[in-house]
Amino acid sequence: MQAIRMAIIGMGPRGLTVLERVLEHAHRLPAATPVRIDVYDDGVAGEGCHRSAQPDHLLINTVASQVTVFAPASKAGGQGGISLVEWAHGAGYRRHGNRFHREAPGSGVPITQADHLPRSLLGEYLAWAYRRIAGMLPAHVTVAHHRQRVRDVIPQAEGHRVVCADGGEHPARYLFLTTGHGRRQPTEEDRSFADFAARHAPRNGRLAYFASPYPIETLDSIPAAATVAVQGLGLTAHDVVSALTLGRGGRYLQAPGALRYLPSGREPRLLLFSRNSLPFAARGVNQKGLTGRHQARFFTAETVARTRQAVLAATGDPRLDFQADVLPLVLREMAYAYRCAGQDAEGDAPGPGEGFEPTPDELLALESILWPLKRNSFASFDAFQAFVHGLVEQDLLEAAKGNRGSAVKAATDVLRDTREALRAAVEHGGLTPASHRFFVQDFNAATNRVAFGPPRQRNAEYLALRQAGLIDIVGGPGARVVADDGLARVRIEAPYPAGTHSSEADVLVIARLDAYSPLTDASTLTSHLLARGLIRPFRNGDYHPSGIDIDAAMHPIGADGTARPDIWVLGYPAEGPHFYTHALPRPHIPSRQTEDAQRCILEMLSDIARQTTGASARTLQAADRPAP
Repeated sequence: MQAIRMAIIGMGPRGLTVLERVLEHAHRLPAATPVRIDVYDDGVAGEGCHRSAQPDHLLINTVASQVTVFAPASKAGGQGGISLVEWAHGAGYRRHGNRFHREAPGSGVPITQADHLPRSLLGEYLAWAYRRIAGMLPAHVTVAHHRQRVRDVIPQAEGHRVVCADGGEHPARYLFLTTGHGRRQPTEEDRSFADFAARHAPRNGRLAYFASPYPIETLDSIPAAATVAVQGLGLTAHDVVSALTLGRGGRYLQAPGALRYLPSGREPRLLLFSRNSLPFAARGVNQKGLTGRHQARFFTAETVARTRQAVLAATGDPRLDFQADVLPLVLREMAYAYRCAGQDAEGDAPGPGEGFEPTPDELLALESILWPLKRNSFASFDAFQAFVHGLVEQDLLEAAKGNRGSAVKAATDVLRDTREALRAAVEHGGLTPASHRFFVQDFNAATNRVAFGPPRQRNAEYLALRQAGLIDIVGGPGARVVADDGLARVRIEAPYPAGTHSSEADVLVIARLDAYSPLTDASTLTSHLLARGLIRPFRNGDYHPSGIDIDAAMHPIGADGTARPDIWVLGYPAEGPHFYTHALPRPHIPSRQTEDAQRCILEMLSDIARQTTGASARTLQAADRPAP
């Protein structure tokens, strides 16, 4: 019997979960049905963007004990799943200062559950997981890794032809698009700054423009004598800072009362800025254990569903207005956690009852956390800079109190722990277009800044670098960057009543990850899929937040408005109709990543059953158990 061919395009964490769900449900295949899985990825299978070869000073922003790729109970992961920290222990990794190496058991110290491990170790773990999963597949299910980029998918009468970059073509009856983060096509601004750098290079040999800092090794060309403007203050900016400090041979020492930086002499000077020039808050010390999370009382998926029904009854339209219908629920939940924090660090103290309502002072405190510029204005850059560095210092004190001991960190952790309720409100055009725009551009941007920031050691390192005279936050609200032909440098400007403040730099690095959009993605595959009408951009009315349009079963909706039933889109390319599906699973907790992959695999297996044995899809689905 000829093997049924399925293709997984992109073998990072999302593709890995698809493969893991095939293993979990391979017993559902009609007896001994041969299946060949063609995996397409030009990197090491499993790693995705988490290359094991990248510098080890780049850290993941989640503690190692809360990262896994396995479901809570699965064939590949066992009863508890194998977390990143458990794998690191088994692989012999131990901590040596701020580095992690495989050493003899007597050297170094054991890695703890609270350690933030290098992304290179995460990549190694993901590659190990791929080999483990592929090696456990039954004999009639085989895997072939094509270390190629896919440049096109050509529809056939049944299935597709997958066209690789080298011109090779392979059939695929079923196709899973799990390509992860994309990279934007050069914008007009990109072209303008690149042209500026090229024109003025003879006058300023340090002048350079980086539309992206990745791969991070590209920054090695920046000379130590340069001043570097870094546009962005989030996780990507922390990678840039790390590459140009630790990556240049600098190191940190724990001095009494503060961290101290010892420069190597090869570091450039760094200027950080963004549209508001606000730093990202640090993660609080985890006091919730491995599986603990805030138990929502007011902002739940059920509450969102009831609210939607009420809005539908009142207006005839089920779409929610985020600011009017959802944000009050979010703030009420955050205020509840804010008030309860510190009563009992273990979370056992009784909180306010179901009739809880936030006080005006609590709502004001939450507003100052989410939108600190809303009620603050600054006469000068010096006043803004003092305010910003006060925020960093105070935030580190709050982070040290922990995510239960600190009212601030308890409140912001709500934004992580109620993600399912946000999905219930937002996904598949669940908001009015205008409020969807507010959600993405304002609320979610604020959420990322206060709840999904770096390990607290990164913000402590920032203060040490500033003390050493190597870094500062510049600009301010309304900051913009200007190419100055007269100086052959770039200027970061921000307006203040006392006058415009300006800082100059030789190098401009854009330190942000772009939202995936088929309209702007630089991938040849994306452009061909779009041109063939196999995909279209997701739109909520006149608003395109990002992502490929998909139906409820994760099939892409094409240009003609119909879904392609033999293609599934998972993860980052579907971020738009879906919300926050790119977080890795946590051990012992059901994950959206696994649930999405399982739904797709079960549908594929149902179709295989129909094609090969005539079995009823309803019979197969009746035997389905919920995703672990």
